Amino acid sequence: MTRIYLVLALLFGGLGEARAQLMPSYGRDRAGTSGFQFLKIAVDARSAALGETVAAGAFDASALFWNPALAAQLENVQVGVGHTAYFVDIRLDYLSLIYPLGWGGVTLGLSLQTLDSGEMPVTTEFEPYGTGETFRFRDLALGVSVAQPLTDLFSYGITARYVRESVAELVTQTLVFDLGIFYRVGDTGVQMAVAIRHFGFDGRPRGRLARPVIDRTSAVAKAPADAKTIATTPKRGVLIETEFETITPPTTFLLGVSYTLLRNHPQHRLVLLGQLTNPNDNAESFNVGAEYAWNHTLMVRIGYRFGVEEFRTPSLGVGFWLPELVTGLRARFDYGFQHLERLGTVHRVGLNLEL
Repeated sequence: MTRIYLVLALLFGGLGEARAQLMPSYGRDRAGTSGFQFLKIAVDARSAALGETVAAGAFDASALFWNPALAAQLENVQVGVGHTAYFVDIRLDYLSLIYPLGWGGVTLGLSLQTLDSGEMPVTTEFEPYGTGETFRFRDLALGVSVAQPLTDLFSYGITARYVRESVAELVTQTLVFDLGIFYRVGDTGVQMAVAIRHFGFDGRPRGRLARPVIDRTSAVAKAPADAKTIATTPKRGVLIETEFETITPPTTFLLGVSYTLLRNHPQHRLVLLGQLTNPNDNAESFNVGAEYAWNHTLMVRIGYRFGVEEFRTPSLGVGFWLPELVTGLRARFDYGFQHLERLGTVHRVGLNLEL
């Protein structure tokens, strides 16, 4: 029990010190105050279908993304692959591995998240239809996780994640951490979890950025001291910048709860989930989700995010266990659908292997 109290003290003590950042009362005034936004995009089909309400219910390879403490609850090796067809041909891919070591209950995890925008045309105020050049966003997050159960009801987990964001000739790198705890309330079917995701060091873009200017004299006067301009005409020029402001990671606090109904029924199972999400760069939101499973084979999911402007339509999804072709290998296929009011639809597919 001493170890449990120590972990709780560290987690909630750190939360208390960071309260000004994690739970300020500025609401939507915080929008746009952090970078590395790709870290906030749900990487797996199941969580997206459940309204991203899985801080206390991601008992598969996606645990490394949502709450590393859940990885300690898994008895078998888990491998997860996810693909998201995002807006305007942007693709997000995810790969994760959870490996229980078998001694001390320690579980290790590796995860890789990538985002690629594809080639996009360069436009300027002088050439709004394109300059003939292209650029692309390439983002990457590589994480290493450690999780351990302290009792059969309580576990904790930690993830260290290297994050790299690149666009044009600029590269931004940083290191962020996730902390999570999980608690099962006996045999009541209630489970609770707390996670703090993506807190860490600010990153500063490195490289050079060239942008056209109309009035070179005015541009030079307003530009940073290290910036310089290259004349293209008497009035026009290209401003070269090499110093940039730091970028803050999108730290997010999650408080989740789940309740399992019909857990002793041989064919039917229903899980209800709720979650409070408090990011450092936007207003709080409350998510709910439900998953019905039939005969340990087919899953139907629905979720909704309250307080998020774009999400006016419930998210939906299905999952089903594939036939066991190899002894000891189980595979689950998932599909998730989300519709955003102005941006359109997002489709996700995933495959979770249990060895």
